Amino acid sequence: MPVIRITDLDHPGLADYADLTDVALRRILEPAGGLYLAESSKVIERAVAAGHRPRSVLLQEKWLPDLHWVAERYPEVPVFVASDELLEQLTGFSMHRGALASMHRPVLPDPRDLLAGARTVVVLEDIVDHTNVGAAFRSAAGLGADAVLISPRCADPLYRRSVRVSMGTVLQVPWTRIGEWKDAAPLLHEAGFTIAALALGEDSVPLPEFAAALPERVAIVLGTEGDGLSRRALAAADVRVEIPMLHGVDSLNVASASAVALYAIRFMS
Repeated sequence: MPVIRITDLDHPGLADYADLTDVALRRILEPAGGLYLAESSKVIERAVAAGHRPRSVLLQEKWLPDLHWVAERYPEVPVFVASDELLEQLTGFSMHRGALASMHRPVLPDPRDLLAGARTVVVLEDIVDHTNVGAAFRSAAGLGADAVLISPRCADPLYRRSVRVSMGTVLQVPWTRIGEWKDAAPLLHEAGFTIAALALGEDSVPLPEFAAALPERVAIVLGTEGDGLSRRALAAADVRVEIPMLHGVDSLNVASASAVALYAIRFMS
C-alpha cells in the first residue's frame, strides 16, 4: 500500500479534502470534479462494493489495518496518514470516524433503465437538506423501494452528510436525476407508473386507503422542506395521498414521511 505519512498540508493530493465545511464550495467542486467523499471504513467499503473507484484515502494511523484491503484492489491508490490535529486542520472537522476516501463519481444511469424493472420508486423534488436526502435513501433501502429519482435542483445524494446519514445506502439504492416534470411525468407514465404525490388537499386519499388498493407500479413523490411539492408536480400527479395525522399536526418531516409511506406500501397493501 502506498502509504504517505503527512507532516504538512502541501501535498497536492490533499486538495480533495480541504474546506469540507464550506457547503457552497463542495456543491461546486464535487459534481464538476467528478468526485465525492466517503466517510468511515464501512461507507468506503460499501462504495467500493458498489463499483465506485477511490482516488485516494485519508485516515488516522490506527485505521490502517481496517483499510488494508484497499491495497489488494487498488494498489495505485495513495493512502494519506496524518495526526488527528493535522487532519482536523485540513478538513475543518474532527475525523472521529477515522477515514475519508475521495471517490470517482459513477456515471448516472438512464432513468428508463431504472424504471424498467421497478415496481416502487421514490421521487425527491427539490429537497435542499442533505440530511433529509440521506434519511430518505435509508428509508428507501430499508423499506424496499427499487429506485430513487431526484429532481434537477435536489441536493446531492453523494454529498458527505447525505452519505453518512444514509449509512451508505445511497451507494446501494439505484438512483439517478430526472428532468423537469414536463419530461419526467411522461417518462413515468410510459413505464406504467401511477404518480402519487404525498400532499395535503381536499381530494387527497388517506395513505391506508391508497395502500389497500395499490397500483401495480407506483412513484411516491415527496417535495421540498417547507413549501412541499411544486404546482407542476401536483399537476403531473395521478393521485394525491396524505398521511392521517392527530393533534392538529398537518404533516411530517419529508424524510419521516418517506418512511411512513414506504412502510404502508410494503406492509399494508
